[in-house]
Amino acid sequence: QVQLVESGGGLVQAGGSLRLSCAASGRTFSSYAMGWFRQAPGKEREFVAAINYSSSRQYYADSVKGRFTISRDNAKNTVYLQMNSLKPEDTAVYYCAADKKPYGGLSTAQTAYDNWGQGTQVTVSS
Repeated sequence: QVQLVESGGGLVQAGGSLRLSCAASGRTFSSYAMGWFRQAPGKEREFVAAINYSSSRQYYADSVKGRFTISRDNAKNTVYLQMNSLKPEDTAVYYCAADKKPYGGLSTAQTAYDNWGQGTQVTVSS
């Protein structure tokens, strides 16, 4: 089991930037892929980005490609999501999640992740 705590959300104007952090504890963080998902009001939770255990591979949703960057620091048990050129449609609660299996491949499916943070609100004003 792993505990995940997100931080860094807030209110930002369109075109601005935010950096989300997700601190992990309770399991060998460095062995698991990590993902970021988001849920906008009235919509289903959707995949945003994922990174494998060694940071050698990342994958992004088309809607954020070129604007968001996922990274991790295994020494600090933390995964990050740098969000640039934010748009009002990026407004959502952002969740980090840990892969079920160690040394697994990247997945966009929520069912591949078995531990979730409580979420952090990101609001982008126009």
